[in-house]
Amino acid sequence: MRRRYFTAAALPFLLAACATDPARSYLGGVGVSLRGAAMNAPFQFGDLSRWHGQPDRAALAIVQIEYLAETLANDSYWNQKVSPLVTMQMERARDEAREALGIASGAQPELVMRQLRQAAQSLQDGQRGAAVEALGGPAFSLGGEGTLRALSSLPRLPRSAEAAGAVNAEITRLDNERNR
Repeated sequence: MRRRYFTAAALPFLLAACATDPARSYLGGVGVSLRGAAMNAPFQFGDLSRWHGQPDRAALAIVQIEYLAETLANDSYWNQKVSPLVTMQMERARDEAREALGIASGAQPELVMRQLRQAAQSLQDGQRGAAVEALGGPAFSLGGEGTLRALSSLPRLPRSAEAAGAVNAEITRLDNERNR
């Protein structure tokens, strides 16, 4: 059995990965984005109500759901390795999150992720108006203001919670198989 240890030099990267968008980069760019998103899933979207009053963090959690659902379903590497049940759970989580936020079911995942990331960054920069603008357009039926309100008070979504645990367990399983 191989053991992996992190040195003190890796600590800033680990902390940065927790504070930023785990669907975009993992461990400061060292690692696989999907793996990072899956490993962070229980924390990020296992209970979306944890982000009450933090719409920027909630937006990034929804990005993570979108990213995992899209990648597991459409990336040939991952859809051959990951259980189809986990992929279905992530797709249901995406549907549930979209319904809670008034995001059109047929909206392109890349568009949704881009707009949510823009809104999150705008909020982090203290530019609420830019966040409202980023969440406008046909993909967001509640409009910018309504979507921000929804992001600020998301409830715990059961399908999302279920999928967070499932995708985390599945990636852990694959890691354990690889390390034998």
